[in-house]
Amino acid sequence: MQVVKYMFQPHGDDRGQLVALEEHKDIPFEIKRVYYMYDTKPGVVRGFHAHKSLEQILICIHGSCKIRLDNGSEKKVVPLEKPYEGLYVANDMWREMFDFSEDAVLMVLASALYDESDYIRNYDEFIDYVSKK
Repeated sequence: MQVVKYMFQPHGDDRGQLVALEEHKDIPFEIKRVYYMYDTKPGVVRGFHAHKSLEQILICIHGSCKIRLDNGSEKKVVPLEKPYEGLYVANDMWREMFDFSEDAVLMVLASALYDESDYIRNYDEFIDYVSKK
């Protein structure tokens, strides 16, 4: 499994830092939806799903967390610890987000609007789905 991490260009001076992201330049798809998670309680694991067609970039813009990726045959854990790095999550990839620091804010840039029919929320169904591809 290839894990793709993007390192975004921070721009800073004595006032602080800024990261600007543009679709098809810094992000490999058109951004249709942005959401973020915060105040995640200790020990909570989020995600537990895959998408049939949606692509995402995950950026922990504050604090840190870990992402467990699973393509049906291989699993990897990827830490997100810097606000200028993003993890690309392709479709057909099971994901779980965990080990959130108390101050973590995880932002997600998505290639499509919310569509419940694009989700695979049962792991056994996910394994069956990817094994047939």
